[in-house]
Amino acid sequence: MSGTITDDPPPACGGSPLIVTEDAALLDDLLRLCAAAGATPEVHHGVPDQGDTWAAAPLVLVGDDAAHRLLGAARRRQVVLIGRDQDDPDVWRRGMEIGADHVLILPEGEQWLVDRIADVAEGVGRPALTVGVIGGRGGAGASTLACALAVTAAREGLRTLLVDADPLGGGLDVLLGGEGAEGLRWPAFAASRGRVGGGALEESLPALHSLRVLSWDRGDCVAVPPQAVRAVLAAARRRGGAVVVDLPRRLDEGVCEVLAQLDLALLVVPAELRAVAAAGRIAAAVGMAVRDLRVAVRGPYAPGLDDREVARLLGLPLAGEVPVEPGLLRPRGGGRPPGASGRGPLARFCTGFWEQALVESGGAR
Repeated sequence: MSGTITDDPPPACGGSPLIVTEDAALLDDLLRLCAAAGATPEVHHGVPDQGDTWAAAPLVLVGDDAAHRLLGAARRRQVVLIGRDQDDPDVWRRGMEIGADHVLILPEGEQWLVDRIADVAEGVGRPALTVGVIGGRGGAGASTLACALAVTAAREGLRTLLVDADPLGGGLDVLLGGEGAEGLRWPAFAASRGRVGGGALEESLPALHSLRVLSWDRGDCVAVPPQAVRAVLAAARRRGGAVVVDLPRRLDEGVCEVLAQLDLALLVVPAELRAVAAAGRIAAAVGMAVRDLRVAVRGPYAPGLDDREVARLLGLPLAGEVPVEPGLLRPRGGGRPPGASGRGPLARFCTGFWEQALVESGGAR
């Protein structure tokens, strides 16, 4: 159980939380929760003598027993008052008196507190700009475009993760020429519950072409539980930068968890009437979960169609025309991924996409 007095975002830089309490049992609990979150706290019985310690700590955990010791302390944000008796009405008053952002009762609020401490330990800032790519029909080139977008983001200096959400697609690591690269694949995360550490996730994945890749292996596992998908993608987003997700055209519970965390999605549609008709059904389903769905049109164009007409027929904003290149239609040989050269129309499309998307989202991440 927790109560919010004010709600501020987690701090943007990592650090050690500060614990203020004289309650030995509560201290044991808080140390246990810090350990679970991967943080090593600094412990004091009252306001630290060094003023910088009080002001600089990214998060302060105050035991209810020590609240009276903080009455004269300088007000600051990111203070949590922690008690044990949810039937004590005075705990809320004490929280107000010390300017706490939250009042938390243990043990009910343990998971919330672990998440908040882990945010501090990881140095959570702005979440990654998360983009999904889905084909309007089979063979539309969505996987290759997803790879090209990820490679371009990494080349532009963004921390980038490419996520393969299609277990039947053959593996994006293959498309990137890294099927033998060391690192974990989706089946390794099937048992994930709760919070996954963003840094640990990043370090565990194959590194290919200056980005990290979460793909499928060639085993029999073709699904992971929705809660595992949610936990893994949330961890990826906390690292900042860019996350690109290659989406399947069939929507199951796991895919819906991905859609819920997307900032925008690109629907890749070949400019032909049957593809537009098929894409309409995909757009109707995806549009229910994604607040910003745009169409990327691929030529060659059927008579009477152009990119604007395709967007009009689908009732979606136009992201642009995806250039026709051999690499967009089939994997390139030699392990060189689409868009890797930084030259050509596909690379220019991807560069222009990121420039616009980053501006719309508020700048570089």
